Amino acid sequence: MLVKMGEIDVEDVIEEFEKVTMDAKRVQAETLKKILEQNSVAEYLQNYGLDGRTDLESFKSCVPLVTHQELEPYIQRIIDGNTYPILTGAPITTISLSSGTTQGKPKFVPFNEELFESTMQIYRTSFAYRNREFPVERGKALAFVYSSKQFKTSGGLNAGTATTNLFRHPQFRERMKGIQSQCCSPDEVIFGPDFHQSLYCHLLCGLLCRDEVQFVSSTFAHSIVHAFETFEQYWEQLCVDIREGVVSDVVTAPSIRTAMSKVLRPNPELADLIHKKCSSLTNWYGLIPELFPNAKYVLGIMTGSMEPYLKKLRRYAGWLPLVCADYGASEGWIAANVNPKSPPESATFTVLPDIGYFEFIPLTGECNGRSEPEPVGLTEVEVGQEYEVVITTFAGLYRYRLGDAVKVMGFHNSTPEIKFICRRNLLLTVNIDKNTEKDLQIAVEEASKCLALEKVDLVDFTSLVDRSTEPGHYLIFWELAGEVDDNVLQECCNCLDQSFTDPGYTSSRKVRSIGPLELRVVHRGTFRKMLEHFLNLGAAVSQYKTPRCVGPKNKAVLQILYDNVSKSYLSTSYE
Repeated sequence: MLVKMGEIDVEDVIEEFEKVTMDAKRVQAETLKKILEQNSVAEYLQNYGLDGRTDLESFKSCVPLVTHQELEPYIQRIIDGNTYPILTGAPITTISLSSGTTQGKPKFVPFNEELFESTMQIYRTSFAYRNREFPVERGKALAFVYSSKQFKTSGGLNAGTATTNLFRHPQFRERMKGIQSQCCSPDEVIFGPDFHQSLYCHLLCGLLCRDEVQFVSSTFAHSIVHAFETFEQYWEQLCVDIREGVVSDVVTAPSIRTAMSKVLRPNPELADLIHKKCSSLTNWYGLIPELFPNAKYVLGIMTGSMEPYLKKLRRYAGWLPLVCADYGASEGWIAANVNPKSPPESATFTVLPDIGYFEFIPLTGECNGRSEPEPVGLTEVEVGQEYEVVITTFAGLYRYRLGDAVKVMGFHNSTPEIKFICRRNLLLTVNIDKNTEKDLQIAVEEASKCLALEKVDLVDFTSLVDRSTEPGHYLIFWELAGEVDDNVLQECCNCLDQSFTDPGYTSSRKVRSIGPLELRVVHRGTFRKMLEHFLNLGAAVSQYKTPRCVGPKNKAVLQILYDNVSKSYLSTSYE
Protein backbone atom coordinates (compact mmCIF):
# COMPACT_ATOMS: atom_id res chain seq x y z
CA MET A 1 0.00 0.00 0.00
CA LEU A 2 1.32 3.43 -0.91
CA VAL A 3 1.68 5.83 2.01
CA LYS A 4 1.21 9.42 0.91
CA MET A 5 2.87 12.25 2.83
CA GLY A 6 1.93 15.47 1.10
CA GLU A 7 3.78 15.39 -2.19
CA ILE A 8 6.15 12.66 -0.97
CA ASP A 9 5.26 9.06 -1.76
CA VAL A 10 7.28 7.15 0.82
CA GLU A 11 7.20 3.83 -1.05
CA ASP A 12 8.29 5.50 -4.29
CA VAL A 13 11.26 7.09 -2.51
CA ILE A 14 12.32 3.74 -1.06
CA GLU A 15 11.86 2.02 -4.42
CA GLU A 16 14.04 4.63 -6.15
CA PHE A 17 16.76 4.32 -3.51
CA GLU A 18 16.76 0.54 -3.79
CA LYS A 19 17.07 0.90 -7.56
CA VAL A 20 20.09 3.26 -7.56
CA THR A 21 21.91 1.18 -4.94
CA MET A 22 21.49 -2.06 -6.92
CA ASP A 23 24.18 -1.01 -9.44
CA ALA A 24 26.17 1.62 -7.57
CA LYS A 25 29.24 1.25 -9.82
CA ARG A 26 27.27 2.23 -12.92
CA VAL A 27 25.48 5.04 -11.10
CA GLN A 28 28.81 6.39 -9.84
CA ALA A 29 30.23 6.47 -13.38
CA GLU A 30 27.13 8.27 -14.64
CA THR A 31 27.26 10.74 -11.74
CA LEU A 32 30.91 11.57 -12.36
CA LYS A 33 30.20 12.04 -16.06
CA LYS A 34 27.34 14.39 -15.26
CA ILE A 35 29.47 16.45 -12.86
CA LEU A 36 32.31 16.77 -15.37
CA GLU A 37 29.95 17.60 -18.26
CA GLN A 38 28.24 20.36 -16.29
CA ASN A 39 31.56 21.86 -15.27
CA SER A 40 33.73 21.11 -18.30
CA VAL A 41 34.51 24.81 -18.88
CA ALA A 42 35.63 25.35 -15.28
CA GLU A 43 39.12 26.81 -15.08
CA TYR A 44 40.14 24.34 -12.38
CA LEU A 45 39.45 21.31 -14.59
CA GLN A 46 40.93 23.00 -17.65
CA ASN A 47 44.15 23.79 -15.78
CA TYR A 48 44.63 20.10 -15.07
CA GLY A 49 44.21 19.20 -18.73
CA LEU A 50 40.94 17.31 -18.53
CA ASP A 51 39.85 18.93 -21.82
CA GLY A 52 36.22 17.89 -21.53
CA ARG A 53 36.90 14.21 -20.88
CA THR A 54 34.44 12.59 -18.48
CA ASP A 55 35.80 9.05 -18.01
CA LEU A 56 37.11 7.89 -14.65
CA GLU A 57 40.62 7.05 -15.86
CA SER A 58 41.23 10.54 -17.26
CA PHE A 59 39.72 12.15 -14.19
CA LYS A 60 41.94 10.27 -11.75
CA SER A 61 45.10 10.69 -13.83
CA CYS A 62 44.61 14.44 -14.41
CA VAL A 63 42.95 15.76 -11.26
CA PRO A 64 44.90 15.45 -7.98
CA LEU A 65 43.65 14.74 -4.49
CA VAL A 66 43.39 18.05 -2.63
CA THR A 67 42.67 19.52 0.78
CA HIS A 68 40.70 22.67 1.45
CA GLN A 69 43.89 24.67 1.78
CA GLU A 70 44.79 23.96 -1.85
CA LEU A 71 41.37 25.13 -3.06
CA GLU A 72 41.34 28.34 -1.01
CA PRO A 73 42.87 30.57 -3.75
CA TYR A 74 40.14 29.49 -6.21
CA ILE A 75 37.37 29.96 -3.64
CA GLN A 76 38.76 33.36 -2.64
CA ARG A 77 38.48 34.60 -6.23
CA ILE A 78 34.83 33.54 -6.25
CA ILE A 79 34.28 35.33 -2.93
CA ASP A 80 35.88 38.44 -4.42
CA GLY A 81 33.27 38.48 -7.18
CA ASN A 82 35.08 36.91 -10.13
CA THR A 83 32.27 35.60 -12.35
CA TYR A 84 34.56 33.54 -14.57
CA PRO A 85 33.78 29.79 -14.42
CA ILE A 86 36.47 28.99 -11.86
CA LEU A 87 35.28 25.80 -10.14
CA THR A 88 31.89 25.29 -11.79
CA GLY A 89 30.38 25.96 -15.18
CA ALA A 90 27.53 28.03 -13.76
CA PRO A 91 28.37 30.98 -11.48
CA ILE A 92 28.44 30.38 -7.71
CA THR A 93 26.16 32.92 -6.03
CA THR A 94 26.27 31.69 -2.43
CA ILE A 95 29.10 30.72 -0.08
CA SER A 96 28.77 28.44 2.96
CA LEU A 97 30.85 28.73 6.10
CA SER A 98 31.83 25.78 8.24
CA SER A 99 31.42 26.17 12.00
CA GLY A 100 35.12 26.89 12.50
CA THR A 101 35.15 25.18 15.89
CA THR A 102 38.23 23.11 15.09
CA GLN A 103 40.72 25.59 13.67
CA GLY A 104 39.26 28.75 15.16
CA LYS A 105 38.12 30.16 11.83
CA PRO A 106 35.47 28.97 9.37
CA LYS A 107 36.18 27.46 5.97
CA PHE A 108 34.42 28.89 2.93
CA VAL A 109 32.89 26.43 0.46
CA PRO A 110 30.63 26.90 -2.59
CA PHE A 111 26.87 26.40 -2.21
CA ASN A 112 24.59 26.01 -5.24
CA GLU A 113 21.22 24.66 -6.30
CA GLU A 114 22.55 21.15 -6.82
CA LEU A 115 23.74 21.06 -3.22
CA PHE A 116 20.30 22.15 -2.03
CA GLU A 117 18.68 19.39 -4.11
CA SER A 118 21.06 16.73 -2.75
CA THR A 119 20.16 17.88 0.77
CA MET A 120 16.48 17.43 0.02
CA GLN A 121 17.19 14.01 -1.53
CA ILE A 122 19.01 12.88 1.63
CA TYR A 123 16.17 14.19 3.82
CA ARG A 124 13.52 12.43 1.68
CA THR A 125 15.42 9.14 1.70
CA SER A 126 16.03 8.96 5.44
CA PHE A 127 12.50 10.17 6.19
CA ALA A 128 11.02 7.40 4.05
CA TYR A 129 12.88 4.66 5.94
CA ARG A 130 12.33 6.38 9.28
CA ASN A 131 8.61 6.76 8.66
CA ARG A 132 8.33 3.08 7.82
CA GLU A 133 9.68 2.22 11.29
CA PHE A 134 8.21 5.13 13.25
CA PRO A 135 5.14 6.39 11.35
CA VAL A 136 4.27 10.00 12.08
CA GLU A 137 0.84 11.45 11.71
CA ARG A 138 0.15 14.87 10.35
CA GLY A 139 1.64 17.19 12.88
CA LYS A 140 4.74 19.22 13.55
CA ALA A 141 8.34 18.89 14.61
CA LEU A 142 9.83 20.64 17.60
CA ALA A 143 12.94 21.53 15.66
CA PHE A 144 15.63 23.55 17.41
CA VAL A 145 16.86 25.26 14.27
CA TYR A 146 18.56 28.63 14.14
CA SER A 147 19.58 30.73 11.19
CA SER A 148 22.41 33.18 11.65
CA LYS A 149 22.56 36.24 9.44
CA GLN A 150 23.70 36.05 5.85
CA PHE A 151 26.15 38.70 4.75
CA LYS A 152 27.65 39.92 1.50
CA THR A 153 31.19 38.99 0.55
CA SER A 154 33.58 41.55 -0.93
CA GLY A 155 32.35 40.44 -4.34
CA GLY A 156 28.65 40.70 -3.50
CA LEU A 157 27.87 37.00 -2.96
CA ASN A 158 25.50 35.85 -0.22
CA ALA A 159 27.39 34.06 2.55
CA GLY A 160 26.27 32.23 5.67
CA THR A 161 26.59 28.95 7.48
CA ALA A 162 25.52 25.86 5.56
CA THR A 163 22.40 25.57 7.72
CA THR A 164 21.58 29.25 7.20
CA ASN A 165 21.85 28.93 3.42
CA LEU A 166 19.62 25.88 3.58
CA PHE A 167 16.95 27.45 5.82
CA ARG A 168 16.89 30.64 3.75
CA HIS A 169 16.37 28.83 0.46
CA PRO A 170 12.96 29.93 -0.87
CA GLN A 171 11.75 26.33 -1.25
CA PHE A 172 13.03 24.93 2.05
CA ARG A 173 9.98 25.36 4.28
CA GLU A 174 7.54 24.06 1.68
CA ARG A 175 9.72 21.05 0.89
CA MET A 176 10.01 20.19 4.58
CA LYS A 177 6.21 20.09 4.82
CA GLY A 178 6.29 17.28 2.29
CA ILE A 179 8.28 15.10 4.69
CA GLN A 180 6.20 16.00 7.73
CA SER A 181 8.94 18.17 9.20
CA GLN A 182 7.18 21.49 9.56
CA CYS A 183 8.62 23.41 12.49
CA CYS A 184 6.38 24.48 15.40
CA SER A 185 7.97 27.91 15.44
CA PRO A 186 7.30 30.83 13.08
CA ASP A 187 10.07 32.04 10.78
CA GLU A 188 10.71 35.05 13.01
CA VAL A 189 11.90 32.68 15.74
CA ILE A 190 14.12 30.64 13.41
CA PHE A 191 15.62 33.78 11.86
CA GLY A 192 15.69 35.76 15.10
CA PRO A 193 18.61 38.09 15.88
CA ASP A 194 19.44 36.46 19.22
CA PHE A 195 19.96 32.75 19.77
CA HIS A 196 18.85 32.76 23.42
CA GLN A 197 15.55 34.44 22.60
CA SER A 198 14.97 32.06 19.68
CA LEU A 199 15.65 29.03 21.90
CA TYR A 200 13.24 30.28 24.58
CA CYS A 201 10.51 30.74 21.97
CA HIS A 202 11.20 27.37 20.33
CA LEU A 203 10.46 25.81 23.73
CA LEU A 204 7.37 27.96 24.16
CA CYS A 205 6.04 27.12 20.69
CA GLY A 206 6.66 23.44 21.31
CA LEU A 207 4.62 23.56 24.52
CA LEU A 208 1.79 25.39 22.75
CA CYS A 209 1.77 22.63 20.09
CA ARG A 210 2.51 19.79 22.54
CA ASP A 211 -0.18 17.44 21.21
CA GLU A 212 0.89 18.03 17.59
CA VAL A 213 4.62 17.39 18.08
CA GLN A 214 5.57 14.16 16.31
CA PHE A 215 9.31 14.28 16.95
CA VAL A 216 11.99 16.49 18.48
CA SER A 217 15.08 17.37 16.46
CA SER A 218 18.10 19.55 15.91
CA THR A 219 21.19 19.27 13.74
CA PHE A 220 23.32 17.96 16.61
CA ALA A 221 22.55 16.09 19.83
CA HIS A 222 24.39 18.84 21.70
CA SER A 223 21.75 21.38 20.62
CA ILE A 224 18.90 19.23 21.95
CA VAL A 225 20.64 18.71 25.28
CA HIS A 226 21.36 22.43 25.51
CA ALA A 227 17.72 23.22 24.74
CA PHE A 228 16.37 21.09 27.57
CA GLU A 229 19.05 22.28 29.98
CA THR A 230 17.64 25.72 29.22
CA PHE A 231 14.13 24.36 29.83
CA GLU A 232 15.23 23.22 33.31
CA GLN A 233 16.20 26.83 34.00
CA TYR A 234 13.12 28.55 32.55
CA TRP A 235 10.23 26.06 32.81
CA GLU A 236 8.38 27.99 35.49
CA GLN A 237 8.60 31.23 33.52
CA LEU A 238 7.36 29.39 30.41
CA CYS A 239 4.33 28.26 32.43
CA VAL A 240 3.69 31.88 33.43
CA ASP A 241 3.83 32.96 29.76
CA ILE A 242 1.28 30.28 28.82
CA ARG A 243 -0.96 31.10 31.78
CA GLU A 244 -1.02 34.85 31.05
CA GLY A 245 -0.76 34.71 27.25
CA VAL A 246 2.17 37.14 27.17
CA VAL A 247 5.76 36.28 26.33
CA SER A 248 8.37 36.96 29.00
CA ASP A 249 10.53 40.07 29.08
CA VAL A 250 13.54 37.83 28.38
CA VAL A 251 12.39 38.15 24.76
CA THR A 252 13.16 41.69 23.62
CA ALA A 253 13.51 41.39 19.82
CA PRO A 254 10.47 43.17 18.31
CA SER A 255 10.17 40.72 15.40
CA ILE A 256 10.03 37.72 17.75
CA ARG A 257 7.65 39.36 20.24
CA THR A 258 5.26 40.31 17.43
CA ALA A 259 5.30 36.79 16.01
CA MET A 260 4.76 35.20 19.43
CA SER A 261 1.85 37.53 20.20
CA LYS A 262 0.01 35.97 17.26
CA VAL A 263 0.25 32.42 18.63
CA LEU A 264 0.13 33.00 22.38
CA ARG A 265 -3.22 33.19 24.20
CA PRO A 266 -3.97 32.77 27.95
CA ASN A 267 -4.22 29.04 28.67
CA PRO A 268 -4.15 28.34 32.43
CA GLU A 269 -5.18 24.70 31.93
CA LEU A 270 -2.12 24.00 29.76
CA ALA A 271 0.12 25.90 32.18
CA ASP A 272 -1.17 23.82 35.10
CA LEU A 273 -0.66 20.58 33.17
CA ILE A 274 2.95 21.39 32.27
CA HIS A 275 3.70 22.56 35.81
CA LYS A 276 2.30 19.33 37.24
CA LYS A 277 4.27 17.14 34.85
CA CYS A 278 7.56 18.95 35.46
CA SER A 279 7.07 18.89 39.24
CA SER A 280 6.52 15.13 39.22
CA LEU A 281 9.70 14.22 37.30
CA THR A 282 12.76 12.73 38.99
CA ASN A 283 16.02 14.23 37.72
CA TRP A 284 14.11 15.21 34.56
CA TYR A 285 13.98 11.61 33.34
CA GLY A 286 11.47 11.24 30.48
CA LEU A 287 10.97 15.00 30.14
CA ILE A 288 10.47 14.92 26.36
CA PRO A 289 7.68 12.30 26.19
CA GLU A 290 5.98 13.83 29.23
CA LEU A 291 5.86 17.22 27.55
CA PHE A 292 5.06 15.86 24.07
CA PRO A 293 2.89 12.76 24.45
CA ASN A 294 2.63 12.02 20.72
CA ALA A 295 6.35 12.29 19.97
CA LYS A 296 7.72 9.16 18.28
CA TYR A 297 11.49 9.76 18.49
CA VAL A 298 14.34 12.24 18.97
CA LEU A 299 16.39 13.01 15.85
CA GLY A 300 19.85 14.53 15.38
CA ILE A 301 23.47 13.80 14.56
CA MET A 302 24.60 11.65 17.48
CA THR A 303 27.84 10.04 16.31
CA GLY A 304 31.46 11.14 16.65
CA SER A 305 31.91 14.15 18.90
CA MET A 306 28.19 14.01 19.79
CA GLU A 307 28.42 10.64 21.58
CA PRO A 308 29.38 12.16 24.96
CA TYR A 309 25.97 13.89 25.09
CA LEU A 310 23.97 10.69 24.66
CA LYS A 311 23.78 9.87 28.37
CA LYS A 312 22.04 13.12 29.21
CA LEU A 313 19.95 13.04 26.02
CA ARG A 314 18.67 9.57 26.99
CA ARG A 315 17.67 10.95 30.36
CA TYR A 316 15.53 13.60 28.68
CA ALA A 317 14.21 11.21 26.00
CA GLY A 318 13.23 8.51 28.49
CA TRP A 319 11.63 5.65 26.58
CA LEU A 320 11.67 7.42 23.19
CA PRO A 321 14.18 6.06 20.65
CA LEU A 322 17.17 8.18 19.64
CA VAL A 323 17.49 8.26 15.85
CA CYS A 324 20.68 9.36 14.12
CA ALA A 325 20.36 11.95 11.38
CA ASP A 326 22.29 11.66 8.13
CA TYR A 327 26.01 11.93 7.42
CA GLY A 328 27.40 14.96 5.67
CA ALA A 329 29.45 18.13 6.07
CA SER A 330 29.38 21.77 5.03
CA GLU A 331 31.07 20.63 1.81
CA GLY A 332 28.33 18.20 0.85
CA TRP A 333 26.23 15.16 1.75
CA ILE A 334 27.42 11.57 1.70
CA ALA A 335 25.03 9.06 3.24
CA ALA A 336 21.57 8.53 4.71
CA ASN A 337 20.45 6.58 7.76
CA VAL A 338 18.20 3.88 6.32
CA ASN A 339 18.40 1.74 9.48
CA PRO A 340 16.76 4.15 11.94
CA LYS A 341 16.18 1.54 14.67
CA SER A 342 19.92 1.16 15.25
CA PRO A 343 21.07 2.90 18.43
CA PRO A 344 23.48 5.84 17.87
CA GLU A 345 26.52 3.88 19.04
CA SER A 346 26.07 1.35 16.22
CA ALA A 347 24.46 3.60 13.59
CA THR A 348 25.55 3.17 9.99
CA PHE A 349 24.97 5.39 6.98
CA THR A 350 24.33 4.22 3.44
CA VAL A 351 26.10 6.17 0.70
CA LEU A 352 23.86 7.62 -2.01
CA PRO A 353 25.72 6.86 -5.25
CA ASP A 354 23.97 9.57 -7.29
CA ILE A 355 24.63 12.71 -5.20
CA GLY A 356 28.39 12.88 -5.81
CA TYR A 357 31.41 10.82 -6.78
CA PHE A 358 33.13 9.11 -3.86
CA GLU A 359 36.58 7.67 -3.29
CA PHE A 360 38.09 6.14 -0.18
CA ILE A 361 41.75 6.18 0.93
CA PRO A 362 42.62 3.04 2.95
CA LEU A 363 43.89 3.89 6.43
CA THR A 364 45.54 0.57 7.27
CA GLY A 365 49.03 -0.34 6.17
CA GLU A 366 51.16 1.05 3.37
CA CYS A 367 51.30 0.23 -0.31
CA ASN A 368 54.68 -0.87 -1.71
CA GLY A 369 56.62 1.65 0.35
CA ARG A 370 54.44 4.57 -0.64
CA SER A 371 53.40 6.84 2.19
CA GLU A 372 49.74 6.47 1.36
CA PRO A 373 47.66 3.87 -0.50
CA GLU A 374 45.78 4.83 -3.66
CA PRO A 375 42.07 5.62 -3.16
CA VAL A 376 39.50 3.03 -4.18
CA GLY A 377 36.01 3.50 -5.60
CA LEU A 378 32.69 3.28 -3.79
CA THR A 379 32.06 -0.35 -4.67
CA GLU A 380 35.69 -1.42 -4.12
CA VAL A 381 35.79 -0.84 -0.37
CA GLU A 382 36.10 -3.84 1.96
CA VAL A 383 33.98 -4.64 4.98
CA GLY A 384 35.85 -4.06 8.22
CA GLN A 385 38.38 -1.65 6.71
CA GLU A 386 38.77 2.03 7.61
CA TYR A 387 39.08 4.79 5.02
CA GLU A 388 39.35 8.54 4.60
CA VAL A 389 36.46 9.96 2.56
CA VAL A 390 37.17 11.81 -0.71
CA ILE A 391 34.31 13.62 -2.46
CA THR A 392 33.67 15.13 -5.87
CA THR A 393 30.54 17.29 -5.88
CA PHE A 394 28.28 19.22 -8.21
CA ALA A 395 29.35 22.38 -6.30
CA GLY A 396 32.93 22.49 -7.56
CA LEU A 397 34.92 20.27 -5.21
CA TYR A 398 36.99 17.67 -7.06
CA ARG A 399 38.77 14.79 -5.27
CA TYR A 400 38.40 16.76 -2.06
CA ARG A 401 39.74 15.12 1.09
CA LEU A 402 37.00 15.54 3.65
CA GLY A 403 39.27 14.51 6.54
CA ASP A 404 36.74 12.04 7.98
CA ALA A 405 37.69 8.50 8.92
CA VAL A 406 34.93 5.93 8.38
CA LYS A 407 34.66 2.16 8.71
CA VAL A 408 32.79 -0.02 6.22
CA MET A 409 30.29 -2.12 8.17
CA GLY A 410 28.50 -3.83 5.27
CA PHE A 411 26.64 -3.18 2.04
CA HIS A 412 23.11 -2.12 1.20
CA ASN A 413 22.71 -3.80 -2.17
CA SER A 414 25.97 -2.68 -3.84
CA THR A 415 26.63 0.57 -1.95
CA PRO A 416 28.53 0.57 1.34
CA GLU A 417 27.12 1.15 4.79
CA ILE A 418 29.68 3.18 6.72
CA LYS A 419 30.21 4.10 10.36
CA PHE A 420 31.72 7.48 11.22
CA ILE A 421 34.89 7.04 13.31
CA CYS A 422 36.46 10.47 13.76
CA ARG A 423 37.96 13.53 12.16
CA ARG A 424 41.45 12.55 11.05
CA ASN A 425 43.02 15.97 11.61
CA LEU A 426 41.99 16.13 15.28
CA LEU A 427 45.16 14.64 16.69
CA LEU A 428 46.85 14.84 20.05
CA THR A 429 50.51 14.38 19.28
CA VAL A 430 53.72 15.47 21.00
CA ASN A 431 56.24 13.37 19.06
CA ILE A 432 55.61 9.80 17.82
CA ASP A 433 52.24 9.50 19.58
CA LYS A 434 49.01 9.78 17.59
CA ASN A 435 45.70 9.92 19.44
CA THR A 436 42.53 10.76 17.56
CA GLU A 437 39.25 12.31 18.63
CA LYS A 438 37.93 8.77 19.13
CA ASP A 439 40.90 7.84 21.34
CA LEU A 440 40.26 10.94 23.45
CA GLN A 441 36.58 10.10 23.73
CA ILE A 442 37.33 6.54 24.87
CA ALA A 443 39.78 7.81 27.49
CA VAL A 444 37.30 10.37 28.82
CA GLU A 445 34.51 7.78 28.97
CA GLU A 446 36.75 5.42 30.94
CA ALA A 447 37.98 8.09 33.35
CA SER A 448 34.53 9.57 33.91
CA LYS A 449 33.40 6.23 35.37
CA CYS A 450 35.26 7.34 38.48
CA LEU A 451 32.59 10.03 38.90
CA ALA A 452 29.76 7.49 39.18
CA LEU A 453 29.87 7.17 42.98
CA GLU A 454 29.99 10.96 43.27
CA LYS A 455 26.79 11.17 41.21
CA VAL A 456 28.20 14.13 39.29
CA ASP A 457 27.89 14.41 35.52
CA LEU A 458 30.68 15.42 33.17
CA VAL A 459 29.19 18.42 31.33
CA ASP A 460 31.75 18.69 28.54
CA PHE A 461 35.44 18.33 27.72
CA THR A 462 38.20 19.35 25.36
CA SER A 463 41.96 18.94 25.06
CA LEU A 464 45.20 20.36 23.73
CA VAL A 465 48.90 19.62 23.58
CA ASP A 466 50.83 21.85 25.96
CA ARG A 467 54.35 22.47 24.66
CA SER A 468 55.09 25.28 27.10
CA THR A 469 56.76 22.69 29.30
CA GLU A 470 59.58 20.32 28.43
CA PRO A 471 58.65 17.67 27.57
CA GLY A 472 55.25 18.48 26.15
CA HIS A 473 52.17 16.84 27.59
CA TYR A 474 48.42 16.35 27.09
CA LEU A 475 46.12 18.83 28.79
CA ILE A 476 42.48 17.79 29.30
CA PHE A 477 39.77 20.25 30.38
CA TRP A 478 36.63 19.03 32.18
CA GLU A 479 33.53 20.91 33.19
CA LEU A 480 31.58 19.14 35.94
CA ALA A 481 27.99 19.54 37.10
CA GLY A 482 28.96 19.60 40.79
CA GLU A 483 31.76 19.36 43.32
CA VAL A 484 34.01 16.29 43.34
CA ASP A 485 36.57 15.25 45.94
CA ASP A 486 40.20 15.96 45.02
CA ASN A 487 41.20 12.32 45.50
CA VAL A 488 38.55 11.23 42.99
CA LEU A 489 39.71 13.81 40.45
CA GLN A 490 43.31 12.68 40.89
CA GLU A 491 42.11 9.15 40.17
CA CYS A 492 40.32 10.47 37.06
CA CYS A 493 43.53 12.16 35.93
CA ASN A 494 45.56 8.96 36.34
CA CYS A 495 42.87 6.96 34.53
CA LEU A 496 42.91 9.40 31.61
CA ASP A 497 46.66 8.98 31.28
CA GLN A 498 46.43 5.18 31.39
CA SER A 499 43.52 5.06 28.91
CA PHE A 500 45.56 6.39 25.99
CA THR A 501 46.86 3.07 24.69
CA ASP A 502 48.56 4.21 21.48
CA PRO A 503 52.01 2.51 21.50
CA GLY A 504 53.73 5.77 20.64
CA TYR A 505 52.13 7.42 23.66
CA THR A 506 52.72 4.64 26.20
CA SER A 507 56.34 4.14 25.18
CA SER A 508 57.00 7.90 25.25
CA ARG A 509 55.42 8.21 28.70
CA LYS A 510 57.59 5.36 30.02
CA VAL A 511 60.81 7.04 28.87
CA ARG A 512 59.47 10.48 29.90
CA SER A 513 59.66 12.01 26.41
CA ILE A 514 56.01 12.98 27.00
CA GLY A 515 55.23 14.59 30.35
CA PRO A 516 52.48 13.59 32.80
CA LEU A 517 48.94 14.22 31.56
CA GLU A 518 47.27 17.21 33.20
CA LEU A 519 43.57 17.45 34.06
CA ARG A 520 42.16 20.92 34.59
CA VAL A 521 38.65 21.39 35.94
CA VAL A 522 36.95 24.59 34.73
CA HIS A 523 34.13 26.63 36.25
CA ARG A 524 30.51 25.90 35.39
CA GLY A 525 29.50 27.74 32.23
CA THR A 526 32.95 27.70 30.62
CA PHE A 527 31.83 25.63 27.63
CA ARG A 528 28.81 27.89 27.22
CA LYS A 529 31.25 30.80 26.96
CA MET A 530 32.97 28.92 24.15
CA LEU A 531 29.62 28.54 22.40
CA GLU A 532 28.96 32.26 22.81
CA HIS A 533 32.37 33.02 21.31
CA PHE A 534 31.61 31.06 18.15
CA LEU A 535 28.13 32.58 17.88
CA ASN A 536 29.75 36.02 18.01
CA LEU A 537 31.95 34.97 15.09
CA GLY A 538 28.78 34.30 13.06
CA ALA A 539 28.42 30.56 13.60
CA ALA A 540 24.90 29.10 13.86
CA VAL A 541 24.21 27.23 17.09
CA SER A 542 22.66 24.37 15.11
CA GLN A 543 26.05 23.94 13.43
CA TYR A 544 28.15 24.23 16.57
CA LYS A 545 30.34 21.38 17.80
CA THR A 546 32.54 21.64 20.89
CA PRO A 547 36.14 21.51 19.66
CA ARG A 548 37.61 18.33 21.08
CA CYS A 549 41.20 19.36 20.38
CA VAL A 550 42.05 23.07 20.54
CA GLY A 551 44.90 24.14 18.27
CA PRO A 552 47.47 26.82 19.13
CA LYS A 553 45.95 29.26 16.63
CA ASN A 554 42.59 29.15 18.41
CA LYS A 555 43.79 31.78 20.87
CA ALA A 556 40.37 33.11 21.95
CA VAL A 557 39.17 29.65 22.99
CA LEU A 558 42.47 28.93 24.73
CA GLN A 559 42.07 32.13 26.72
CA ILE A 560 38.52 31.19 27.76
CA LEU A 561 39.79 27.83 29.02
CA TYR A 562 42.84 29.22 30.82
CA ASP A 563 40.83 32.01 32.47
CA ASN A 564 38.27 29.60 33.93
CA VAL A 565 40.43 26.91 35.54
CA SER A 566 39.41 26.12 39.12
CA LYS A 567 41.54 23.04 39.85
CA SER A 568 44.47 21.24 38.26
CA TYR A 569 45.87 17.71 38.63
CA LEU A 570 49.00 16.01 37.25
CA SER A 571 49.00 12.29 36.54
CA THR A 572 51.15 10.12 38.77
CA SER A 573 50.89 7.17 36.38
CA TYR A 574 54.16 5.87 34.93
CA GLU A 575 56.07 7.04 38.01
